[in-house]
Amino acid sequence: MNGFPWAAFALNIGASAASVLIVVLAAFAVGVRTGRHRGVDVAWGVGFAAVAATTYGLSAGEGDGARRVLVLLLTAVWGLRLALHIAWRSRGHGEDPRYDRLLAKAPGNRVLYALRMVYLLQGALILLVSLPVQIASFAPAGLSPITIAGAVVWAVGLCFEAVGDHQLARFKADPAHRGKIMDRGLWSWTRHPNYFGDFCVWWGLFLLACEAGPWPAVIALASPLTMSFLLLNGSGKPLLERHMADRPGYAAYAARTSGFFPRPPRRPRD
Repeated sequence: MNGFPWAAFALNIGASAASVLIVVLAAFAVGVRTGRHRGVDVAWGVGFAAVAATTYGLSAGEGDGARRVLVLLLTAVWGLRLALHIAWRSRGHGEDPRYDRLLAKAPGNRVLYALRMVYLLQGALILLVSLPVQIASFAPAGLSPITIAGAVVWAVGLCFEAVGDHQLARFKADPAHRGKIMDRGLWSWTRHPNYFGDFCVWWGLFLLACEAGPWPAVIALASPLTMSFLLLNGSGKPLLERHMADRPGYAAYAARTSGFFPRPPRRPRD
């Protein structure tokens, strides 16, 4: 099998776009019916799993079989875990304040504005960020040390996300912790273990796409760069820290704890 199958890959982009559109439109229908659009966050993880499943089917006969299975498993496990966690975390809650603020600025029909600015925009982002998943599945090269390295980076990321989410959920479940800052476990090493985990997941999946060839790897690079920007400078870390800034004890927590990349907490000054 020589070279990267560009024609088949282009067809897959179209099919993946269709699968993502189905997911976000289903979430939109639920959002309109319930009057809450926070369900789009559940659709985020499901959308990636849909792309991975679509790509696995269409890459048959093009990409290496073992690599295709690995990419499907890594993406589906990450996406579905995230979707289930968000669905469980948001049960019984009203609308997410982020979407309330956004939709309060709707210049016309609020529902159509939500469709454009929440659902379709998120769907387009899923398609962009999923490029390594699609490219890696069409790579003709078999498993290699770079592939193993990518899987290890992905595993570190999933561990930080899953363990961090679990630790935070247990902390919040204790009424004695109401109003307090979570500064234990992974949260003592980084203020954002779940965001750091997301960062590792997408750089790991990018490594899986690197052996598809130089130009496919350049295209795939758009994914981790986009996610890194969003997590570090966009809707991730900055937005959450602005929300937390006025809480008692947060300034001291921020002073001793890494803002993103894990490290041991600093000792308080005398």
